Amino acid sequence: MINKDSNDVFAKLATQGNVDQAEFDQFRQFLEDACGISLGDNKQYLVTNRMRRLMDDHKIANFGELVRNLRHGLNRKLKEQVIDAMTTNETFWFRDIYPYDHLKNSLFPQLMGPANKMIGPIRIWSAACSSGQEPYSISMMVEEFKLKNMGTLPRQVQIVATDLSTTVLEQARSGEYDKLSVMRGLSNDRLDRFFDKTPQGNWKVKSVLRDRIDFRPINLMDSYAALGKFDIVFCRNVLIYFNADLKRQILQKIHASLKPQGILYLGSSEGLAGAADLFEMVRCDPGILYKAI
Repeated sequence: MINKDSNDVFAKLATQGNVDQAEFDQFRQFLEDACGISLGDNKQYLVTNRMRRLMDDHKIANFGELVRNLRHGLNRKLKEQVIDAMTTNETFWFRDIYPYDHLKNSLFPQLMGPANKMIGPIRIWSAACSSGQEPYSISMMVEEFKLKNMGTLPRQVQIVATDLSTTVLEQARSGEYDKLSVMRGLSNDRLDRFFDKTPQGNWKVKSVLRDRIDFRPINLMDSYAALGKFDIVFCRNVLIYFNADLKRQILQKIHASLKPQGILYLGSSEGLAGAADLFEMVRCDPGILYKAI
């Protein structure tokens, strides 16, 4: 239970004017150095709102004390929790729908055609997978394509799902979601086919979806070499949080991780950010994808 003193601290923090600009700038620098996220000047309320519970849990009296802890590396657990809080964003099933429809109706038939049967598994990377809705949505597309093809897959599909946050990765690995989570973009038909109801009233992804997904922690600022090469990369609604230089670097590394002619899906509001020389833009009507050059 949060006491009255904590509530008073929270109320002060919620007022943008009570956050020292120099301390806020130091927090922004910490976050950019740690995970590449670039916060705008208008994000003070967002920061303080997300730090409230952490400050209470660690008995930190004010924002300045929090920043000093982070700058001096006094508490590794606090650092990880701050990064988790600032990098965990809303997600839902089949976001924008067109990448998943295109995957099932166009890319899978192409990649599983007679000429490609002996090439090995199709490898898909879900970068910044958050709590797992994206990779599980991709895995559902595999199952639906398999059903259309009389229950067979000419090539197996391997999905690697990564995120910086160990907290959301644990949730993603569990594959268990509450009622509110499954209502966000998931049809009743898919819920019935691909989930089991738990005694607690939650919904758990069936093993046929989970078994083809490998969840791994990764910072997009680091090397991707250990992940191997991919036919398809989903890096959606992620690049908007990075500055222009980091966007370019990330896209360069994604390009290097793609097989020749590999496919990149970005978010609907994202573009190539100076990496247009590495990809060919392809309209898939609706939506856009990018093919590695």
